[in-house]
Amino acid sequence: MIIKSENNDFVNIEKISVIYNAEIPQSLTIAQEAEKDLLSRDVNVELQALYPSRTKKTKEFSRDISLAIAIGGDGTLISIARFYAQFDIPVLGINHGRLGFLSQLSKDNIKEGFDSLFNGNFQIEERLMLNVFDSPNESFNFNALNDVVIKGGALARTEKLYLYLNDRHVCDYLADGLIVSTPTGSTAYTLSAGGPIVTPCLDVMVIVPICPHSLSTRPLVIPGDEKITVKTDSHWSELYITADGQKNYELDKKNVIEIKKHPKKAKLIIIDRKNNSFYSVLRQKLHWGVSPREGAV
Repeated sequence: MIIKSENNDFVNIEKISVIYNAEIPQSLTIAQEAEKDLLSRDVNVELQALYPSRTKKTKEFSRDISLAIAIGGDGTLISIARFYAQFDIPVLGINHGRLGFLSQLSKDNIKEGFDSLFNGNFQIEERLMLNVFDSPNESFNFNALNDVVIKGGALARTEKLYLYLNDRHVCDYLADGLIVSTPTGSTAYTLSAGGPIVTPCLDVMVIVPICPHSLSTRPLVIPGDEKITVKTDSHWSELYITADGQKNYELDKKNVIEIKKHPKKAKLIIIDRKNNSFYSVLRQKLHWGVSPREGAV
């Protein structure tokens, strides 16, 4: 079955994988409810458990599907969308976590959400991703949908970080660390570190120092096609690089780290875009722009 979206994308829903975070209570129950609804619509469905903390081994995600449904929090959706981006497979999120900023549905409106999906009342939104690796050895190579973070370990010490854009020296940081974020990640760690909120449709990257020892250092928003190089010089403490808060690598004392826009984009299904815009989600989830007397809308 092929369905045309509001923005004229076509989605084949012949086979759907429902992936649930098995470490969150009741997520299996929600997955089974979603499975039951989809089976009633004559769709081929498979269930798969995800174990983010690796208490059990997660089976490799199926590749012969046309749509993935992620049940859990934002971290669950990010890991699933990041994987399926390489195959151009869209992902729909059902929130069963704390915030659910990226997820479109909740456990209470699964049927209504699936009705909208099957009626074509949705859009596919492409989200920029990052690719990060160390040069020239490539001892690590990560992809990220939210952000890449370079930060010290157990000791509370500032780090020396040197920023280059397209091989041109831009800035030296003395800071706790550095965040390179996508527009999707601008409402995550980047926001907490004082970075700007960036609408997801923009082709940009955001560079935000973490607690810089300076009164003049400010975040940078740069074009998505620029190459970011960060050189590290850590004399006394551990230094780590983390992608989406899920993949990490302990760096050497001196490193040359390159961050670029990934050639593939994650595809997220947005249900009822007219009443579920990025800005309405900001108001609902982060209480942005809401008067204290009004409360959350």
